[in-house]
Amino acid sequence: VESDGEEVRDILEGSMIYHCGPVVRQEGGEYSFVAAGPTTSIREEPYEATVIEKYGLRGVIGKGGMGEKTLKACADFGCVYLSAVGGLATILAQSVVEVTDVHKLEEFGVPEAMWVIRVEDFPAVVTMDSHGRSIHDEIASLSKANYDRLVSEG
Repeated sequence: VESDGEEVRDILEGSMIYHCGPVVRQEGGEYSFVAAGPTTSIREEPYEATVIEKYGLRGVIGKGGMGEKTLKACADFGCVYLSAVGGLATILAQSVVEVTDVHKLEEFGVPEAMWVIRVEDFPAVVTMDSHGRSIHDEIASLSKANYDRLVSEG
């Protein structure tokens, strides 16, 4: 976000980000994902809205949902948040059909490098849409209402 390098712009513009710390294998100069489980997205909340706006992201994939700033950015800039199921890292890695590039590997190491991947049939569910709707918020509200009702009946 701070450096806004041309390299980053070329990778992110109009694409998606997957919050993932992969396990990667290298054979014969080619990389492949062994495990690709989602990481918790909320820690990216301070930056995600800026990234969505600055790079025209179309989607963010992760685990656990994100906050109000990201939800607003999704609505303002036509982006969605997709939830991938945690605990399925090796199954999700099967959807990664190609590693096309990697950036910042030396500086950050495998889990934090910027992996450019191509996926097919990646199982994820839109849980925050481009119209400002968040299933995470809806479930939290319903859960609180049920909790309040059960306590009052108690």
